[in-house]
Order: sequence, then structure tokens, then C-alpha cells
Amino acid sequence: MKKVLMVCEAFGGGVFTYVSQLCNDMSDNFDVYLAYSIRPQTPKNYKEFLDGRVHLIKVKHLGAKGLTSISNDIKIIKELQEIEAQIKPDVIHLHSSIAGGLGRIAYKGKNNTVVYTPHGYAHILMGGCMKSKVYYIMEKILGKTNSITLTCCESEDEVAKTVCKKTAYIETGVNLPDLSASLDGIAPVKNEKFTVFTLGRACVQKQPQLFNKIAELVPEARFAWIGDGELEKFLTAPNMDVTGWKSRKEALAMAKGADVFILCSLGEAIAMSLIENMYIKKLILVSNTMGNKSVIQDNVNGYVCTTAEQYAVHIKAAMKKFPREITERAYQDVLNIYNTEVMKKKYIEFYNSICR
Repeated sequence: MKKVLMVCEAFGGGVFTYVSQLCNDMSDNFDVYLAYSIRPQTPKNYKEFLDGRVHLIKVKHLGAKGLTSISNDIKIIKELQEIEAQIKPDVIHLHSSIAGGLGRIAYKGKNNTVVYTPHGYAHILMGGCMKSKVYYIMEKILGKTNSITLTCCESEDEVAKTVCKKTAYIETGVNLPDLSASLDGIAPVKNEKFTVFTLGRACVQKQPQLFNKIAELVPEARFAWIGDGELEKFLTAPNMDVTGWKSRKEALAMAKGADVFILCSLGEAIAMSLIENMYIKKLILVSNTMGNKSVIQDNVNGYVCTTAEQYAVHIKAAMKKFPREITERAYQDVLNIYNTEVMKKKYIEFYNSICR
């Protein structure tokens, strides 16, 4: 079988779910190798999530000081090149910014095809800070290398076209049997009030200040932020609950009992939480940004908003008459597009098309 080498530094959170699922799905058709590093967010039992056929290679220096120490970066590059020489892969797939940056320097694509998936461009997710400008410049420079940028949706692909030569996209999907099994037997948390929620770290990308303003505009509803973070201090509305991090089972129970899911972020690739809540048939409201606007079509399977006032108008309307036809359409889109079976077929076709 053709060999695929995955390289992943950001082996935690949504990227962990994506990469581990992809490795497992490709194992029937390709000889899969995973070069990875451990993050604090990496599950301690991470090996249990991976098919036994996936060859695991822990990269010694990756994740220690990626992109912050030149001497360490040189060690990472050499280590990655040694892995390539040993495995001789047909496809090298780099996941997220650090692996994508160092990997595109290490791998020239002379004897294989190099693929880079950003999982959300850092220069967009970070906002307008100096660090985001540095990441943008790096993407422009590395975009000239002999590689293909494979994004997770059409609007992320549009961004990719501004910073690199060759692009493609395959929509992110969730594992529906696993999600359905997780939801079975979970009783929804009952709320006395109409409940609007979001889930994630309270950071710049997720715009907690905007979420708080929406809550202030709809005082008759209950708002909940599942998670915490450095910017949770901005979640001060009197009708706001910050729950802190919950187990997956607790978070799903809270989601099942809520009415509206908001994702008002600066940008996404495709958020797993978005797809999951479409499947649970929550009313979805998202920001008009990269990732979100590819999945949600305004007034078709959810609402796309640009101001706090627009979010508030849709929430108040849903409190009077809940638009079940919109939530049903979102659910059908997950069944037909945003699931790992569809994603698997597209990936097999893509990898086969780029193998030399």
C-alpha cells in the first residue's frame, strides 16, 4: 500500500479528534504513520483512540519550543527529515501551523507530495495582534514551497488562495455512530428559561465580549459559556453563567437541554462543536467569518450574523416561534455532508490523486 505520513504537533482538542479519526479511516487503504508530540490537552490514553495499524512515531523535539527557538527548530527539522528517509512516504500530511511551518521547511516534495492543513489560519484566529502578522508573513513565504494546502471548507480555501500556490478542500465531518452512541442515554439538563450557549475557551478567537453583549440585549433568556479561559472576565451579563470545563457527557447533556448554539468566533476551520450541535438540532447562529459561513447558509440551516443586534433579533424571534424547519435542514446537512463517511471517501480519492 502507499504510505501516508501524518505530522501533528497540535495533538489535542479538535485537531486530535480530526487527526486520529483520519488516521483510522485511512488505515484500510494506506500504510499510515503518525509523527506527533504530546501537549497538555492530549488525552493520556491517546493510543486507545488509534487503530492498531497506525505506526506511531513520537517526535522528540516537536512541541517543546516550536517556532520560538531557532536551535530547537533546526533539531525538529533534522528529526523530521530522518523520519522521511526511514519511512519513504508517498504523501506527507502536515497538520496545524507549527507542523505546517517546520514541515514545509523540512520536506521539499521531491519524492513525495507534501500536504498542509492549517485547521484554521492562525493569523485570522488571533485577531489583529503583532503575532498574527508574523504568522501571515510566514504563510506567504511558505506558501511558495512545493506543497498543497488542503483546508477544511470552501471559505478557508479562499483564504488559502491568498497565501499559497496550490489549494484544495475537504469538508470536516463528525463520526455519526460515535456521536449517536454518546448521546444515547444522556438526559438533557432542564432549564427554566430559554437557553443560549456556546462552548470553548474564552479567548480572542471566540470573542467573549461579543457573546456577552448579545446576552445583555436579550435579558429574558439564559446564556451559558461552557468552558473558561483568560477572557472569561468579560462574561459579566447578569443572565450569564460560566460553567467551567465539563466532561463530554456533561457538556452534551447541557447542549441537549439548551435551545440555541452560538459560534461568534473570528474564524474557524470547521468547528466540531458546530457540526455536533447541528446534529442535535439546536438552532445555530454564527459569525460571518471563515469556516462558519461555509457551513451555515443564512435562513436555510441557521443564521449568519455580523452584529450583536442581529443575533439578538434571531434569538427573540426563536423565543416566540422556534424555526424547526431550519434545525431539521442543519441535521440533514450533517447526515449528507459533514460526517466522516463522506470525508473518508473524499480523502481516499484525494490521496490517490496526488500519489506519485
